[in-house]
Amino acid sequence: MKDYDVDVAILGAGTAGMAAYREVVKQTDRVALIDGGPLGTTCARVGCMPSKLLIAAADAANEARHMERFGVSAGSVTVDGVAVMDRVRRERDRFVGFVHDTVEAFDQKHLIRQNARFLDDTTIELDDGSRLTARSIIIATGSRPAIPLPFEAAGDRLVVNDDVFEWTDLPRSVAVFGAGVIGLELGQALSRLGVRVHLFGLGNSVGPLSDPDLVAYARQTFGSEFAAHFDADTQISRDGDQVVVRWTDKGDASDTGEERFDYLLAATGRRPNLDNIGIENTSLVLDDRGSPRHDHMSMRADMKGDGLSSIFVTGDAAIELPLLHEAADEGRIAGENAARYPEVYRRARRVGLGVVFSDPQIAIAGRGHAELIKAGVDFAYGEVSFEDQGRARVIGKDKGLLRVYAVRETGVLLGAEMIGPAAEHIGHLLAWTIESRLTVTETLQRPFYHPVIEEGLRTALRNLAAELEFGPNPPLRCIDCGPGG
Repeated sequence: MKDYDVDVAILGAGTAGMAAYREVVKQTDRVALIDGGPLGTTCARVGCMPSKLLIAAADAANEARHMERFGVSAGSVTVDGVAVMDRVRRERDRFVGFVHDTVEAFDQKHLIRQNARFLDDTTIELDDGSRLTARSIIIATGSRPAIPLPFEAAGDRLVVNDDVFEWTDLPRSVAVFGAGVIGLELGQALSRLGVRVHLFGLGNSVGPLSDPDLVAYARQTFGSEFAAHFDADTQISRDGDQVVVRWTDKGDASDTGEERFDYLLAATGRRPNLDNIGIENTSLVLDDRGSPRHDHMSMRADMKGDGLSSIFVTGDAAIELPLLHEAADEGRIAGENAARYPEVYRRARRVGLGVVFSDPQIAIAGRGHAELIKAGVDFAYGEVSFEDQGRARVIGKDKGLLRVYAVRETGVLLGAEMIGPAAEHIGHLLAWTIESRLTVTETLQRPFYHPVIEEGLRTALRNLAAELEFGPNPPLRCIDCGPGG
């Protein structure tokens, strides 16, 4: 056994932990990066990248099935599940390999491949019984899928997204529980690859959308493609090798039934990995979920009493916005502050941006509808339907609705919610625009090429300008037909 003493200890070598490490080593060489689990970020191993690989295969199959609308026929479409999952795993392993290479490029004297547990605010015990003291500590231990107790009735037929990417072939049927980002993406992808899918949600929510009209549009859109029950009472049991699901939709008594599935996929959110690190041995203030309460702009955890905490929490362990770019930003903030402790600074956070890679895609840029309502902001919105948008109809992606929100008094853009084509790109344009604090009028002075999907954004902005009485009422129909329209 060997005891250690460092300036900064980082628990976890995922996205947030690596970002924190890069900041810390700019200030001190006395750092320990501690991780006893498999190396490789959540994004690379079981999140962003393997899910997009599965979605890419699903989109290819879907496009092939709908070529006839363009007068093109390619015959019947065959999905080779073994080949699909082989590519998913091979490319996934390649991305994970990049993460391994990154960690191996770090100074190896800083890396401790053990699990860690708090003994007090500044002391950690490692697996081998040795102890480490640190002037400041960063919790970057990530998260794992949350599995509600009733799902355990599925036994060994219960899977999470981590398990999906280890499949060597596609199953015949899957019951997907959860209509959030993970459930929506994987449920639609599996359905397009020929798997019989039923999606079960609660509260009629769809992904991160909060604008009631967009939520309703999304329910209708996805529900028309595959079986989806967005507010279902369910009962789960086993019958041999199959999972039996009985359901009744709370809003539609006629939507009731019983089906058997090969698997139950739990996509009902994630929980921070805090239960095995001795968090109870610290003096941190925990919220009702058992997570350290912390300052969003410094990542410093709150401490009981009047003391200033030397512990920082970041990434999925903070469980605020479980997104890679947010985890990287939080890691950088936490790393800078932990290295400089007791000097701690608050940093302005970037404008929020979230994307769901469903089809149509979903994007939230800046402040969403529910957040604006909760804050009591006096705002107006402009919208566009992509069902009559020029470029969207040309490419056969004419489903979607976009709403852009602005301060009623000044016209400063606040946020947007969207379901529609190219939402991943329009979301970025909107996030950059909101970050720059542009008004509706200023944004409309930016160039829009013709014919592109982004012209739909211009239509929404023009409608918003009219609502704010900053411009004339636009025509009721599509105005994307030319630069002067």
